[in-house]
Amino acid sequence: MSRGKQKRADYILYYKPNLPIALVEAKDNHHAVGQGMQQALEYADMLDVPFVFSSNGDGFLEHDRTGLSPTPERELRLEDFPSPEELWHRYCQAKGFTPDLIPVITWPYYADAGGKEPRYYQVNAINRTLEAIAKGQSRVLLVMATGTGKTYTAFQIIWRLWKAGVKKRILFLADRNILVDQAKTNDFKPFGGTLTKVVHREVDPAYEVYLALYQALTSADEKKDIFKQFPPDFFDLVIVDECHRGSAAEDSAWRDILDHFQSATQIGLTATPKETADVSTRDYFGEPVYTYSLKQGIEDGFLAPYKVVRIDLDKDLAGWRPEKGQVDKYGREIEDRVYEQRDYDRHLVLEQRTELVARKVTEFLKATDRMAKTIVFCEDTEHAERMRSALVTANPDLCARNRRYVMRITGDDPVGKAELDNFIDPASEYPVIVTTSKLLSTGVDAQTCKVIVLDQNIQSMTEFKQIIGRGTRLREDYGKQYFTLIDFRRATELFADPAFDGVPEQVYSPGDDEPPVPPEDRAPPGEPSPEGVRFPRDERGHGDRVKYVVGNVPVFVVAERIQYFGSDGKLITEELRDYTRTKVRQAYPSLDAFLERWTQAESKRAVLDELAEHGVIFEALEKMVGPGYSPFDLVCHVVFGQPALTRKQRVDQVLQRQVLSPYSEPARAVLEALLDQFANGGLEDLEDKQALRLPPLAKLGTPLELIRRFGGVEPYEAAIRRVEEALYKAS
Repeated sequence: MSRGKQKRADYILYYKPNLPIALVEAKDNHHAVGQGMQQALEYADMLDVPFVFSSNGDGFLEHDRTGLSPTPERELRLEDFPSPEELWHRYCQAKGFTPDLIPVITWPYYADAGGKEPRYYQVNAINRTLEAIAKGQSRVLLVMATGTGKTYTAFQIIWRLWKAGVKKRILFLADRNILVDQAKTNDFKPFGGTLTKVVHREVDPAYEVYLALYQALTSADEKKDIFKQFPPDFFDLVIVDECHRGSAAEDSAWRDILDHFQSATQIGLTATPKETADVSTRDYFGEPVYTYSLKQGIEDGFLAPYKVVRIDLDKDLAGWRPEKGQVDKYGREIEDRVYEQRDYDRHLVLEQRTELVARKVTEFLKATDRMAKTIVFCEDTEHAERMRSALVTANPDLCARNRRYVMRITGDDPVGKAELDNFIDPASEYPVIVTTSKLLSTGVDAQTCKVIVLDQNIQSMTEFKQIIGRGTRLREDYGKQYFTLIDFRRATELFADPAFDGVPEQVYSPGDDEPPVPPEDRAPPGEPSPEGVRFPRDERGHGDRVKYVVGNVPVFVVAERIQYFGSDGKLITEELRDYTRTKVRQAYPSLDAFLERWTQAESKRAVLDELAEHGVIFEALEKMVGPGYSPFDLVCHVVFGQPALTRKQRVDQVLQRQVLSPYSEPARAVLEALLDQFANGGLEDLEDKQALRLPPLAKLGTPLELIRRFGGVEPYEAAIRRVEEALYKAS
């Protein structure tokens, strides 16, 4: 899926630093006064701004989005542009703000020394939440895609309510230690001495902001529930992180905590509201006051896009049936039936299948980047251990270099769990590949994870979206601009489900009297549980399912294909060459039109960004045409049928034509270094002065010193244009 470009409005007018109130889109006076209105309305919808203006310098066209005006649009003279006080009064009137609510709505954000500010969608989420609370709403739901900063958003909500004196004692609940610890050391750090984490099952009522695990506040013995040491009215505000999990179920111990503090305002945070016949996030928290989706995050350029590698195995597609009386490697007779993909690693282990998956993952990493942080999702902890062992066998060289190259990180393994912080730390090289079952599927901020391997049967859309979320963080400073999904279980077919990027329909019916299904009769997640069918038990009587292990059944790859997704989030089903040709010709109908844009563009990077916005996937084109070609040649060859020259051939062309001969030796050294970077694929835009900071050029001097070799900025820019003209000239 291609990454979108961040949008920029011309002018955003703020009544307060945290309150955008109007937007102005400006054109020159060769345009009509309303020329920019449609674009402005698109931005205003994203920014949740009530008043929109378009101007050509001679006047304004105003669009009132509050719904109070009988005529939404009107033309204004320049001198009639409304004052901030007038717009604020109209805004408060539309929102129904009373004087006692305004201090809550207008309280400023926390501003850190680094100048970090909330992104536009975080501003929307924070302001929508504060408005709801100020109006007396006691249950609030925020839906924000993984990687979009839910914890930071929660901090700013708490900070403003706390500073305004509206909420004096706050409880932040999560179900993973790492989530609480990350919040304490990062986003919540400004609370200083007023902040505490509940540990050792001890409660100290002297603090104002509490961070806690659900598990730290509850107990199997209700009489020992720690949260009951707090009076029911102790907290004014409860924030529930990952609220789609235990707190969504009526009969959970986690819900007991929320019920105990029912007088407090409660905010649920999730990327994936859970809506099933038994559990409903929205039944408890209500409809989301704001939703920011994965698709929107990618389109806005805040989240990493993805590509999918689908690998189908023969035994997964055709199934496997044992011969009569066949026993597994432990001498147990295998139940005679056809075993399908959903059975593997849950009821039946095909050891050669595990080995094949490990080999294919290793092949992919060897072809791309063997140090790319990778998560392999397995059926259970035992499968995760077998996969760890198979990956160690497939990577003996790197495992010999460092034993932590491959590790299992599961809830039952303290050694692996101790490495979780190192895996998610961008600065920590090891572990590189981790195998897991459930532990890493939610809440873990693995910012530099570049590869997600799915060898787990996933039927829950909630779980699928959570797993995908492990890869959506952008870290371009660590070379992460997208991530790859390697799918062995056809789980990525869920991308085609309309519910993937939408709010799930509420199907929960509170008050149903059906008795719960006994635990022993429940099917594994994603599997049907036919009436009267029970899964076989092992001979130890521990209640575990029998898991047959077979080592002599060969498994083969039937199909392997790379799937790409367009900027609209939909799978590209047509042939890549035709898809690219269609997309490029929408912007540039002819080769001449493309060459004219390329030649006249102030920056080649701007043209490449435009092509990416239109859906061109340069990485895919390079795989199709071959390595060593620049994006310019890929487009000219694939779209317009021109002969393609490699980067090196283009550089040789420049040198053979003696293009550099007019320049002094010091200046030639700079141009030769730039061309060398281009030839090696490390530079796309010679005009970008940041290229002068690349290591090979930095050795020659500072950017200012290098430019002085040409006699100043203008002669330097003229030299670059001359070199580029020769570089892209037809041979």
